[in-house]
Amino acid sequence: MAEQKNSSTSVRLPLLLGIVLAIGIFAGQQLPHHDANIRFINPALNSAQRSGVLDEIFGYINAKYVDTVDLATLKQETINHLLEQLDPHSVYMSPEELLHEEELMHGNFEGIGIEFLVVDDTIQVVTPLSGGPSEAAGILAGDKIVTIDDAKVAGVKITNAEIFKKLRGEKGSLVKVGILRGAESKLRHFTLARDVIPVHSVDVAYMLDQNTGYIKINRFSSPTYKEFMESVRPLVEEKGMKNLVLDLRGNPGGYLNEATELLSQFFPDGKLLVYTEGRTENRNDYKSNGRARFNIQDIVVLIDEGSASASEIVAGAIQDHDRGWVIGRRTFGKGLVQVQYPLSDGGALRLTISRYYTPSGRSIQRDYKGNADYNHETDRRMQNGELADATKIKLADSTRYYTGMGRVVYGGGGITPDIFIPIDTSFATDYYFAARQHLSPFVARWLETQDRGKLPNSAGAFVRQFNVSDQLFADFIAYVEKQGVKGNAEQQAQSEDELRLQIKARIAKILFKNEGLYQVLNDDDPAVEKALQVLRSGKPVAQNGK
Repeated sequence: MAEQKNSSTSVRLPLLLGIVLAIGIFAGQQLPHHDANIRFINPALNSAQRSGVLDEIFGYINAKYVDTVDLATLKQETINHLLEQLDPHSVYMSPEELLHEEELMHGNFEGIGIEFLVVDDTIQVVTPLSGGPSEAAGILAGDKIVTIDDAKVAGVKITNAEIFKKLRGEKGSLVKVGILRGAESKLRHFTLARDVIPVHSVDVAYMLDQNTGYIKINRFSSPTYKEFMESVRPLVEEKGMKNLVLDLRGNPGGYLNEATELLSQFFPDGKLLVYTEGRTENRNDYKSNGRARFNIQDIVVLIDEGSASASEIVAGAIQDHDRGWVIGRRTFGKGLVQVQYPLSDGGALRLTISRYYTPSGRSIQRDYKGNADYNHETDRRMQNGELADATKIKLADSTRYYTGMGRVVYGGGGITPDIFIPIDTSFATDYYFAARQHLSPFVARWLETQDRGKLPNSAGAFVRQFNVSDQLFADFIAYVEKQGVKGNAEQQAQSEDELRLQIKARIAKILFKNEGLYQVLNDDDPAVEKALQVLRSGKPVAQNGK
């Protein structure tokens, strides 16, 4: 876990675990900036105008009902049931939920700035976040937090929520931590002033080869466009990047404006990128502003069933205008626009007000009326075979739409890629999922016994030179067995290659942060391999889906 939640540690894996449920919560964040402060209840309305039958019913229940009733819970359940009759993305958010989402979407929180995990009931620092109080104070990756404000937190089965509560706080407030480093027996004490910690939406940016850059975006939050531009600049100016692989796999969306600002880097002034329209909302066109700062030539966008909302806007515009290749699997299919209305309890209503359409006119929203499995879409696609076989994709809308070059595309259920990459489930055994949860603590313990000076000193060198030895893998198998994972020779053999890859990736994460993690994973990723293949082919866009 991390004080800043880290999506990187679940790369490649959530696809098999029903990520759509989480996406259903997060994908509703398609919020135009200019609507952020519209109020749901007009302050000018008097109390009589605000009241209604529901208020009267709650009043009678509170005053006269035979049994004691938790009125707050009853109201919450009533609100939830009401909104369930509309669409899956119109939701009520409690003040606590709203605060958490705002931290993610506004790109910061207040704390000491560490990523951590709990190893054997001890908080271990994975990495101090760049520019945060912990890094400035000299806290290092691998340090163990034994005390917080003189209270022992090691060996006491502390929860992640409790850790967050202790470490986060108002900017400028002080927290004292006792650190145990390496083989030292005496605690080091640090008094840290909490500060604003950025939550980055760009996970990593690096060069795949001498011409091609790779950028992974995990969400479209308020600083995404700025982070994207800051990531592109050194790749172009220092590394000579000409082509780009933009990885939006697992990206649940976010702010519409951030997506269109990013798209403006790829299109000339005035090019239609997306438009929205609703029952009470007139058509609103979003066009390129033409302020492209860098000459990015050919583009590949990577997508999968976890790509939703703003991610689909980006992929749809690239595909409709034949600007590049779209590679992966069919996206989530979320084409509803929500606006957030503050409520008197400190929470908010996120209400669907319109749909968005790709430049060719496609609505990519999946059908949700009478669809009991809407929030279990990944499970459904897994069961019907679509994630492994493109021929099993069922089009919800047979209307033919056309790209600028005349290619036929379809709407009504996400963006279908130009090149399909099947999901790999060959390693997915019960043993794998049981053993996988012990990867991070095992790697953290193993690195404590190593002389890091003898390990490769860069992410690229690590990918090329480091291999998980038979002894290291055997040590891992022995470790997970001690944690209660029963051995299964057949399943272990089936999952061995993936487990070895994940061990290497987690070592790289600790040594070289996200650049190490992604370089290891992408070195064995068929979608990235296919992206490089098509970019090297010299064909700037897919033709006839091939």
